[in-house]
This record gives sequence, structure tokens and C-alpha cells, in this order.
Amino acid sequence: MSKFRDLPPPKRFSSHGDGCFAPEDFRSLGANVIFEPGVLVFHPETVSIGDNVYVGHGTILKGYHLNEMVIGANTWIGQNCFFHSAGGIEIGEAVGIGPGVKILTSAHADDRIDLPILHHELIFRRVVVADGSDVGVGSILLPGITVGEGAVVGAGSVVTRDVPPFAVVAGNPARALRMRDRTT
Repeated sequence: MSKFRDLPPPKRFSSHGDGCFAPEDFRSLGANVIFEPGVLVFHPETVSIGDNVYVGHGTILKGYHLNEMVIGANTWIGQNCFFHSAGGIEIGEAVGIGPGVKILTSAHADDRIDLPILHHELIFRRVVVADGSDVGVGSILLPGITVGEGAVVGAGSVVTRDVPPFAVVAGNPARALRMRDRTT
């Protein structure tokens, strides 16, 4: 028998809704925003999207009542992405985000072994993806990181610390491979 069986739940669980949305539900929604079929948006009142943004099939934009998700103009988001903005997400302008990318902005503390992780306090940390950067297919951006301007995150990377502007990183955990040439 589990030692955790008789613990009360950390809070009452409730539905987050069905993710269906209308344009007027957003904090702000620019012109020429394309949502492919299957896109779900939760708490759209906390989501701002600039002009000329593409959001691919099956993507989930999980707004959160405490913080904002901001997606800049001329940004492309591939299919089946998952953005959870409990700690806040800021995506700059002209950013490319490959299919299957995950952006996470919260995690449970793990400071007590007498409680299941689910019962620990949530810690919120903002994620920033700066202008002109690119996040490769299937990458995961962990809470609190910044991807600098013009940086490239290679496919399948797990980003655990900040990526400097114009750096190219890849791997798990992501490590710097080189700097992009700024003169060309």
C-alpha cells in the first residue's frame, strides 16, 4: 500500500474548459492570424497575438489567469506545440517555432520527500523567445529561460539555461555549438 494513499488532494481539481475560442475572447488579436483546425486556446483573455501569425494544427496555447502569453507579429508556430504560460511567455517578432515544441513556465518544488511532488508548491518562471530566433522541431524550453535575439535552438533540444543572442545550441541539455555570423 502506498504511503501517499490517505493524503488529501493538494486542491480541488476542476476542468480547464474545452479550449474553444472566438476572436473577441483574446486580450488582443492582430490581423491575418491563422489558426489551423484543432488549435485549442485556454484563457484567451490572457493571450495577445500580433499581426501575420500562423498557429499550426493541434497546437495548445494554455493561457493562465495570473500571467500573459504574448506572441509577436510575423511569427510561425508549427503543429502540435504546447505552450503553458503559468509563469508568462513572451515570444518576439519573426520567430520560427517548429512542430512539437513545448514551452513550460512552471514546475513543482521538490523540497520535501514526505509529500508527492503533485502536493508541492508551484514555482512560476517566465520564458522569453526573442525576435528573429528559431526553435527546432520537438524542442523543450524549461521555466525561466531566455532564447536571445537571432538564436537557433536545434531540433530535439532541451533548453535548461539562457541562450545568448545569435548562438546556435543543441542537445539535452542544450549546449552552445557556435555563434551565428552577424555580418551576413
